[in-house]
Amino acid sequence: MTETPHISLEQWRALIAVVDAGGYAQAAEKLHKSQSAVTYAVQKVESLLGVKAFEIQGRKAILTATGQLLYRRALTLVSEAAELERAARNLSAGWEAEIGIAAEILFPSWLLLDSLNRFGEESPQTRIEVIESVLSGTAEALLTGKADIAITPHIPPGFFGELLMRTPIIAVAHPDHALHRLGREVTQRDLRKHRHITVRDTGSQRDRRAVLVEVDQRWTVSHMTTSIEALCAGYGFSWLPAERIRRELADGRLKPLPLREGRERWVDIYLIIADPDFAGPGIRRLVEILRERVSTACAGQTAPA
Repeated sequence: MTETPHISLEQWRALIAVVDAGGYAQAAEKLHKSQSAVTYAVQKVESLLGVKAFEIQGRKAILTATGQLLYRRALTLVSEAAELERAARNLSAGWEAEIGIAAEILFPSWLLLDSLNRFGEESPQTRIEVIESVLSGTAEALLTGKADIAITPHIPPGFFGELLMRTPIIAVAHPDHALHRLGREVTQRDLRKHRHITVRDTGSQRDRRAVLVEVDQRWTVSHMTTSIEALCAGYGFSWLPAERIRRELADGRLKPLPLREGRERWVDIYLIIADPDFAGPGIRRLVEILRERVSTACAGQTAPA
């Protein structure tokens, strides 16, 4: 038989607020409650459990070792309760009112938009929030709960992903760029002498080491369209998804670099559902459509093993 909890979520929220705000008065202001109500809630937690969660030092309430454990578990409990409530609201209302999807810019935008349009025909009332992410930005969107679905080449710890597609990344520059005028295969040493155009990591904790090549000159921009424009103007070289620059390659504005090694790289792109257990019908249907559209688009495409 499951034991009925004696401590309410509101009491746990009070304890969390005291820690996060740094004191009872600040927590009361944050929760829009009286200080006595917050103090009583925390004291109730302590008395019911027979422990001391805080000790007063000056004007601050400092966690004891036991309090630190309670705080961590309370965070998990309140977060899971909020997730359960959100999932219940989604299911009771039918399809979700809003779905967040974080899509790495390596994923073809036309394929994403086509999938969203098909989903919109089936569920026109569901709003879609698209986060066009780079590198750690996708993982951050998952971890912060902003994304219900993610399309990314990296599966963050704690999540499960399925292989959605493989996409080629190629090194390119304007046909008149100095690297093309060498008249031979281009080496890594050659690349170091020229400007690399790259797209900024959209995560708040950017890894400046996450670059494809070490160079003396680099421009970092916020959008892939800007990087393509810079390349077409002859301002540098870069690695880009072949699908994103097919028009530029076709009309001659960009040309693949004859690299001695690393000329073409294939990247695995995964599909992740942030919380499969609580995914509503809308999320599951959008995932189905993405799988179907990618399967159709990639039919006949082959990648190196």
